[in-house]
Amino acid sequence: MKKVEVCPGRVVAIMTWVGTNPALRSILLNSHTDVVPVYQEHWKYDAFGAVKDTEGNIYARGTQDMKSVTIQYIEAIRRLTAEGKRFARTIHMMFVPDEEVGGHKGMETFVKHPEFQQLNIGFALDEGLANPEEAFTVFYGERSPWWITVRCPGSPGHGSRFVENTAAEKLRKIINSFLDFREQEKQRLDISECFTLGDVTTVNMTMVNGGVAYNVIPAEMDVSFDMRIPPTVNLLEFEEKIKKWCQEAGEGITYKFAQKHMDQNTTSTEDSDPWWNTFSSTCKNMNMTLKKEIFPAATDSRFIRAVGLPAIGFSPMNNTPILLHDHNEHLNEKVFLRGIQVYEKLIPALANVPAVAGEA
Repeated sequence: MKKVEVCPGRVVAIMTWVGTNPALRSILLNSHTDVVPVYQEHWKYDAFGAVKDTEGNIYARGTQDMKSVTIQYIEAIRRLTAEGKRFARTIHMMFVPDEEVGGHKGMETFVKHPEFQQLNIGFALDEGLANPEEAFTVFYGERSPWWITVRCPGSPGHGSRFVENTAAEKLRKIINSFLDFREQEKQRLDISECFTLGDVTTVNMTMVNGGVAYNVIPAEMDVSFDMRIPPTVNLLEFEEKIKKWCQEAGEGITYKFAQKHMDQNTTSTEDSDPWWNTFSSTCKNMNMTLKKEIFPAATDSRFIRAVGLPAIGFSPMNNTPILLHDHNEHLNEKVFLRGIQVYEKLIPALANVPAVAGEA
Protein backbone atom coordinates (compact mmCIF):
# COMPACT_ATOMS: atom_id res chain seq x y z
CA MET A 1 0.00 0.00 0.00
CA LYS A 2 1.10 3.56 -0.65
CA LYS A 3 -0.38 6.99 -0.05
CA VAL A 4 0.09 10.00 -2.31
CA GLU A 5 -0.84 13.52 -1.18
CA VAL A 6 -1.89 14.99 -4.52
CA CYS A 7 -2.93 18.32 -2.97
CA PRO A 8 -2.52 19.58 0.61
CA GLY A 9 -4.76 17.42 2.78
CA ARG A 10 -5.98 15.33 -0.19
CA VAL A 11 -4.57 11.81 -0.10
CA VAL A 12 -4.93 9.02 -2.65
CA ALA A 13 -4.41 5.54 -1.18
CA ILE A 14 -3.36 2.67 -3.45
CA MET A 15 -3.34 -1.03 -2.57
CA THR A 16 -1.49 -3.17 -5.11
CA TRP A 17 -1.62 -6.90 -5.77
CA VAL A 18 1.28 -7.62 -8.13
CA GLY A 19 0.52 -9.99 -10.99
CA THR A 20 2.61 -12.87 -12.29
CA ASN A 21 3.38 -10.82 -15.42
CA PRO A 22 3.71 -7.23 -14.15
CA ALA A 23 4.89 -6.06 -17.57
CA LEU A 24 1.27 -6.29 -18.72
CA ARG A 25 -0.88 -3.24 -18.13
CA SER A 26 -2.74 -3.32 -14.83
CA ILE A 27 -6.38 -3.38 -13.73
CA LEU A 28 -7.62 -0.40 -11.69
CA LEU A 29 -10.48 -0.76 -9.21
CA ASN A 30 -11.28 2.84 -8.37
CA SER A 31 -13.49 4.28 -5.64
CA HIS A 32 -13.84 7.61 -3.87
CA THR A 33 -13.73 8.06 -0.11
CA ASP A 34 -15.84 11.21 0.28
CA VAL A 35 -19.62 11.45 0.59
CA VAL A 36 -22.12 14.30 0.34
CA PRO A 37 -23.66 15.93 3.44
CA VAL A 38 -26.95 14.84 4.98
CA TYR A 39 -30.09 16.45 6.37
CA GLN A 40 -30.41 14.22 9.42
CA GLU A 41 -33.96 15.39 10.19
CA HIS A 42 -35.16 13.69 6.99
CA TRP A 43 -33.58 10.31 7.77
CA LYS A 44 -35.29 7.36 9.43
CA TYR A 45 -32.07 6.42 11.24
CA ASP A 46 -28.67 7.89 12.04
CA ALA A 47 -27.30 8.68 8.58
CA PHE A 48 -23.86 7.42 9.60
CA GLY A 49 -25.02 4.53 11.76
CA ALA A 50 -25.36 1.81 9.08
CA VAL A 51 -28.63 0.66 10.63
CA LYS A 52 -30.10 -2.51 9.11
CA ASP A 53 -33.89 -2.79 9.21
CA THR A 54 -35.97 -5.98 9.40
CA GLU A 55 -35.99 -6.29 5.60
CA GLY A 56 -32.19 -6.26 5.40
CA ASN A 57 -31.91 -2.68 4.08
CA ILE A 58 -28.77 -0.97 5.35
CA TYR A 59 -29.34 2.77 5.83
CA ALA A 60 -26.30 5.04 5.68
CA ARG A 61 -24.84 7.85 3.64
CA GLY A 62 -22.56 6.22 1.08
CA THR A 63 -24.24 2.81 0.94
CA GLN A 64 -24.82 3.35 -2.79
CA ASP A 65 -22.30 6.14 -3.44
CA MET A 66 -19.98 4.40 -3.03
CA LYS A 67 -18.90 2.60 0.14
CA SER A 68 -20.60 -0.60 -1.00
CA VAL A 69 -18.42 -0.91 -4.11
CA THR A 70 -15.28 0.00 -2.15
CA ILE A 71 -15.97 -2.79 0.35
CA GLN A 72 -16.92 -5.23 -2.41
CA TYR A 73 -13.53 -4.69 -4.10
CA ILE A 74 -11.70 -5.29 -0.82
CA GLU A 75 -13.73 -8.31 0.23
CA ALA A 76 -13.54 -9.97 -3.20
CA ILE A 77 -9.76 -9.61 -3.23
CA ARG A 78 -9.52 -10.81 0.37
CA ARG A 79 -11.36 -13.98 -0.61
CA LEU A 80 -9.26 -14.49 -3.76
CA THR A 81 -5.97 -14.05 -1.91
CA ALA A 82 -7.17 -16.36 0.87
CA GLU A 83 -7.70 -19.04 -1.79
CA GLY A 84 -4.11 -18.55 -2.99
CA LYS A 85 -5.17 -17.25 -6.38
CA ARG A 86 -2.73 -15.35 -8.65
CA PHE A 87 -3.41 -13.58 -11.91
CA ALA A 88 -1.29 -12.35 -14.78
CA ARG A 89 -2.04 -8.66 -14.47
CA THR A 90 -1.32 -6.45 -11.48
CA ILE A 91 -4.44 -5.17 -9.71
CA HIS A 92 -4.62 -1.76 -8.03
CA MET A 93 -7.37 -0.71 -5.64
CA MET A 94 -7.41 3.07 -5.47
CA PHE A 95 -9.23 5.23 -2.94
CA VAL A 96 -9.44 8.89 -3.97
CA PRO A 97 -10.72 12.09 -2.31
CA ASP A 98 -12.68 15.07 -3.58
CA GLU A 99 -14.93 13.31 -6.12
CA GLU A 100 -18.15 14.77 -4.75
CA VAL A 101 -16.92 18.35 -5.23
CA GLY A 102 -15.63 17.91 -8.77
CA GLY A 103 -12.45 15.85 -8.36
CA HIS A 104 -10.16 18.83 -9.00
CA LYS A 105 -8.02 18.06 -5.92
CA GLY A 106 -8.39 14.33 -6.42
CA MET A 107 -8.45 12.30 -9.62
CA GLU A 108 -8.20 15.25 -12.02
CA THR A 109 -4.85 16.17 -10.49
CA PHE A 110 -3.68 12.63 -9.84
CA VAL A 111 -3.94 11.44 -13.48
CA LYS A 112 -1.17 13.97 -14.27
CA HIS A 113 1.00 12.74 -11.39
CA PRO A 114 4.07 10.50 -11.98
CA GLU A 115 2.71 8.01 -9.45
CA PHE A 116 -0.36 7.52 -11.64
CA GLN A 117 1.74 6.91 -14.76
CA GLN A 118 3.71 4.26 -12.88
CA LEU A 119 0.55 2.26 -12.21
CA ASN A 120 0.64 1.26 -15.91
CA ILE A 121 -3.15 0.99 -16.12
CA GLY A 122 -4.78 -0.88 -18.99
CA PHE A 123 -8.42 -0.92 -17.88
CA ALA A 124 -10.43 0.65 -15.04
CA LEU A 125 -13.64 -0.02 -13.16
CA ASP A 126 -15.32 2.82 -11.28
CA GLU A 127 -18.74 3.60 -9.85
CA GLY A 128 -22.05 3.29 -11.65
CA LEU A 129 -25.66 3.61 -10.50
CA ALA A 130 -28.32 1.37 -9.04
CA ASN A 131 -30.99 -0.01 -11.36
CA PRO A 132 -34.57 -0.38 -10.01
CA GLU A 133 -35.14 -3.31 -12.38
CA GLU A 134 -33.51 -6.71 -12.88
CA ALA A 135 -30.80 -5.45 -15.25
CA PHE A 136 -27.44 -3.97 -14.23
CA THR A 137 -26.54 -0.60 -15.72
CA VAL A 138 -23.03 -0.10 -17.09
CA PHE A 139 -21.66 3.26 -18.22
CA TYR A 140 -19.17 3.67 -21.05
CA GLY A 141 -19.07 7.47 -21.13
CA GLU A 142 -20.28 10.57 -19.35
CA ARG A 143 -21.89 13.88 -20.09
CA SER A 144 -19.58 16.87 -19.85
CA PRO A 145 -20.37 19.03 -16.80
CA TRP A 146 -20.44 22.76 -17.50
CA TRP A 147 -21.08 25.11 -14.58
CA ILE A 148 -21.58 28.62 -15.90
CA THR A 149 -22.35 32.04 -14.41
CA VAL A 150 -23.79 34.72 -16.72
CA ARG A 151 -23.29 38.31 -15.56
CA CYS A 152 -25.74 40.99 -16.68
CA PRO A 153 -24.79 44.67 -16.23
CA GLY A 154 -27.44 47.36 -16.45
CA SER A 155 -28.46 50.90 -15.64
CA PRO A 156 -28.95 51.50 -11.90
CA GLY A 157 -31.53 53.82 -10.44
CA HIS A 158 -34.30 54.38 -7.93
CA GLY A 159 -36.82 51.62 -7.47
CA SER A 160 -39.72 53.99 -8.17
CA ARG A 161 -38.78 54.65 -11.82
CA PHE A 162 -39.01 52.90 -15.21
CA VAL A 163 -35.27 52.75 -15.85
CA GLU A 164 -34.28 51.51 -19.29
CA ASN A 165 -31.71 48.78 -19.96
CA THR A 166 -31.75 47.25 -16.47
CA ALA A 167 -29.75 44.22 -15.42
CA ALA A 168 -32.97 42.41 -14.49
CA GLU A 169 -34.40 42.76 -18.01
CA LYS A 170 -31.27 41.20 -19.46
CA LEU A 171 -31.29 38.53 -16.77
CA ARG A 172 -34.86 37.58 -17.66
CA LYS A 173 -33.91 37.07 -21.31
CA ILE A 174 -30.91 34.93 -20.33
CA ILE A 175 -33.03 32.80 -18.02
CA ASN A 176 -35.68 32.37 -20.71
CA SER A 177 -33.10 31.28 -23.31
CA PHE A 178 -31.53 28.68 -21.03
CA LEU A 179 -34.83 27.36 -19.69
CA ASP A 180 -36.49 27.28 -23.13
CA PHE A 181 -33.61 25.09 -24.27
CA ARG A 182 -34.07 22.99 -21.13
CA GLU A 183 -37.70 22.39 -22.06
CA GLN A 184 -36.73 21.38 -25.60
CA GLU A 185 -34.30 18.78 -24.26
CA LYS A 186 -36.86 17.52 -21.75
CA GLN A 187 -39.34 17.04 -24.60
CA ARG A 188 -36.73 15.10 -26.59
CA LEU A 189 -36.27 12.76 -23.65
CA ASP A 190 -40.01 12.40 -23.00
CA ILE A 191 -41.00 11.51 -26.58
CA SER A 192 -38.08 9.16 -27.34
CA GLU A 193 -38.42 5.48 -26.56
CA CYS A 194 -34.68 4.86 -26.75
CA PHE A 195 -33.17 7.94 -25.03
CA THR A 196 -32.00 7.86 -21.43
CA LEU A 197 -31.06 10.88 -19.32
CA GLY A 198 -27.45 10.57 -20.47
CA ASP A 199 -28.48 11.13 -24.11
CA VAL A 200 -29.82 14.67 -23.68
CA THR A 201 -28.49 17.94 -22.27
CA THR A 202 -29.88 18.91 -18.88
CA VAL A 203 -29.92 22.57 -17.82
CA ASN A 204 -30.81 23.69 -14.32
CA MET A 205 -30.73 27.19 -12.88
CA THR A 206 -29.01 26.87 -9.51
CA MET A 207 -28.15 30.38 -8.26
CA VAL A 208 -29.26 34.00 -8.76
CA ASN A 209 -27.38 36.96 -7.27
CA GLY A 210 -27.75 40.74 -7.33
CA GLY A 211 -29.13 43.80 -5.63
CA VAL A 212 -28.32 45.77 -2.49
CA ALA A 213 -31.69 47.14 -1.32
CA TYR A 214 -35.41 46.99 -2.11
CA ASN A 215 -35.47 50.50 -3.56
CA VAL A 216 -32.24 50.36 -5.59
CA ILE A 217 -32.21 49.01 -9.15
CA PRO A 218 -28.99 46.97 -9.27
CA ALA A 219 -26.14 47.76 -11.63
CA GLU A 220 -25.39 44.06 -12.02
CA MET A 221 -27.09 40.70 -11.61
CA ASP A 222 -25.90 37.18 -12.35
CA VAL A 223 -27.38 33.73 -12.76
CA SER A 224 -25.71 30.33 -12.62
CA PHE A 225 -26.60 27.10 -14.42
CA ASP A 226 -25.55 23.48 -14.11
CA MET A 227 -25.43 21.89 -17.57
CA ARG A 228 -24.60 18.28 -18.44
CA ILE A 229 -23.84 17.73 -22.12
CA PRO A 230 -23.75 14.28 -23.82
CA PRO A 231 -20.78 13.15 -25.96
CA THR A 232 -22.91 13.42 -29.11
CA VAL A 233 -23.05 17.23 -28.83
CA ASN A 234 -20.41 19.41 -30.50
CA LEU A 235 -19.14 21.45 -27.55
CA LEU A 236 -17.74 24.30 -29.63
CA GLU A 237 -21.08 24.74 -31.37
CA PHE A 238 -22.86 24.59 -28.03
CA GLU A 239 -20.76 27.42 -26.63
CA GLU A 240 -21.58 29.46 -29.74
CA LYS A 241 -25.25 28.97 -28.86
CA ILE A 242 -24.57 30.39 -25.38
CA LYS A 243 -22.75 33.38 -26.91
CA LYS A 244 -25.75 34.01 -29.17
CA TRP A 245 -28.14 33.97 -26.20
CA CYS A 246 -25.94 36.52 -24.42
CA GLN A 247 -25.76 38.79 -27.46
CA GLU A 248 -29.53 38.66 -27.94
CA ALA A 249 -30.17 39.53 -24.29
CA GLY A 250 -28.35 42.86 -24.40
CA GLU A 251 -25.04 44.69 -24.32
CA GLY A 252 -22.19 43.94 -21.97
CA ILE A 253 -23.28 40.48 -20.88
CA THR A 254 -20.39 38.17 -20.01
CA TYR A 255 -20.06 34.63 -18.75
CA LYS A 256 -17.47 32.51 -17.00
CA PHE A 257 -17.17 28.82 -16.23
CA ALA A 258 -16.62 27.33 -12.79
CA GLN A 259 -16.28 23.97 -14.54
CA LYS A 260 -15.98 23.23 -18.24
CA HIS A 261 -15.10 19.63 -19.05
CA MET A 262 -14.21 19.32 -22.74
CA ASP A 263 -13.13 15.69 -23.08
CA GLN A 264 -15.76 13.46 -24.70
CA ASN A 265 -13.91 10.14 -24.80
CA THR A 266 -16.02 7.02 -24.50
CA THR A 267 -15.00 3.42 -23.83
CA SER A 268 -15.58 0.78 -26.49
CA THR A 269 -18.46 -1.62 -25.95
CA GLU A 270 -17.84 -3.53 -29.15
CA ASP A 271 -17.56 -7.32 -28.83
CA SER A 272 -14.22 -7.09 -30.64
CA ASP A 273 -12.77 -5.08 -27.75
CA PRO A 274 -10.99 -7.53 -25.40
CA TRP A 275 -11.80 -5.58 -22.23
CA TRP A 276 -15.50 -5.17 -22.96
CA ASN A 277 -15.78 -8.70 -24.29
CA THR A 278 -14.29 -10.09 -21.07
CA PHE A 279 -16.43 -7.87 -18.83
CA SER A 280 -19.70 -8.54 -20.65
CA SER A 281 -19.18 -12.28 -21.20
CA THR A 282 -18.28 -12.77 -17.53
CA CYS A 283 -21.49 -11.00 -16.53
CA LYS A 284 -23.47 -13.07 -19.03
CA ASN A 285 -22.06 -16.25 -17.49
CA MET A 286 -23.53 -15.07 -14.17
CA ASN A 287 -26.94 -14.60 -15.86
CA MET A 288 -26.67 -10.82 -15.55
CA THR A 289 -28.41 -8.58 -18.08
CA LEU A 290 -26.40 -5.43 -18.87
CA LYS A 291 -27.90 -2.11 -19.93
CA LYS A 292 -25.37 0.23 -21.57
CA GLU A 293 -25.76 3.97 -20.99
CA ILE A 294 -24.01 7.33 -20.89
CA PHE A 295 -23.64 8.34 -17.23
CA PRO A 296 -26.03 11.25 -16.60
CA ALA A 297 -23.88 12.99 -13.98
CA ALA A 298 -20.09 12.99 -13.50
CA THR A 299 -17.63 10.58 -11.88
CA ASP A 300 -13.86 10.22 -11.73
CA SER A 301 -14.10 7.95 -14.80
CA ARG A 302 -14.11 11.04 -17.01
CA PHE A 303 -10.57 11.92 -15.90
CA ILE A 304 -9.40 8.35 -16.55
CA ARG A 305 -10.92 8.37 -20.04
CA ALA A 306 -9.47 11.83 -20.69
CA VAL A 307 -5.93 10.40 -20.52
CA GLY A 308 -6.87 7.72 -23.06
CA LEU A 309 -7.66 4.80 -20.77
CA PRO A 310 -10.79 2.63 -21.04
CA ALA A 311 -13.08 2.81 -18.01
CA ILE A 312 -16.46 1.26 -17.24
CA GLY A 313 -18.77 2.64 -14.57
CA PHE A 314 -20.42 -0.25 -12.76
CA SER A 315 -22.04 -0.75 -9.37
CA PRO A 316 -23.62 -4.21 -8.98
CA MET A 317 -26.92 -2.94 -7.57
CA ASN A 318 -30.00 -4.18 -9.41
CA ASN A 319 -33.57 -4.23 -8.07
CA THR A 320 -32.55 -1.15 -6.09
CA PRO A 321 -34.01 2.37 -6.12
CA ILE A 322 -31.52 5.08 -7.13
CA LEU A 323 -30.85 6.94 -3.87
CA LEU A 324 -27.38 8.43 -4.20
CA HIS A 325 -27.30 11.87 -2.49
CA ASP A 326 -30.89 11.31 -1.33
CA HIS A 327 -32.44 11.10 2.11
CA ASN A 328 -32.53 7.53 3.50
CA GLU A 329 -29.93 6.21 1.09
CA HIS A 330 -29.83 2.45 1.57
CA LEU A 331 -28.84 -0.87 0.03
CA ASN A 332 -30.24 -4.30 0.74
CA GLU A 333 -27.76 -6.75 2.26
CA LYS A 334 -28.58 -9.45 -0.33
CA VAL A 335 -27.71 -7.10 -3.19
CA PHE A 336 -24.57 -6.00 -1.37
CA LEU A 337 -23.37 -9.55 -0.71
CA ARG A 338 -24.11 -10.69 -4.24
CA GLY A 339 -21.96 -7.81 -5.46
CA ILE A 340 -18.94 -9.33 -3.76
CA GLN A 341 -19.52 -12.56 -5.66
CA VAL A 342 -19.80 -10.57 -8.91
CA TYR A 343 -16.37 -9.03 -8.35
CA GLU A 344 -14.97 -12.44 -7.37
CA LYS A 345 -15.68 -13.43 -11.00
CA LEU A 346 -14.96 -10.12 -12.75
CA ILE A 347 -11.58 -9.39 -11.18
CA PRO A 348 -9.92 -12.71 -12.15
CA ALA A 349 -11.36 -12.51 -15.67
CA LEU A 350 -10.09 -9.00 -16.28
CA ALA A 351 -6.72 -9.68 -14.63
CA ASN A 352 -6.19 -12.66 -16.93
CA VAL A 353 -7.01 -10.91 -20.22
CA PRO A 354 -4.23 -11.98 -22.62
CA ALA A 355 -1.79 -9.40 -23.95
CA VAL A 356 -3.60 -6.82 -26.06
CA ALA A 357 -2.30 -4.57 -28.83
CA GLY A 358 0.77 -2.67 -27.65
CA GLU A 359 1.68 -5.20 -24.94
CA ALA A 360 4.54 -7.65 -25.18
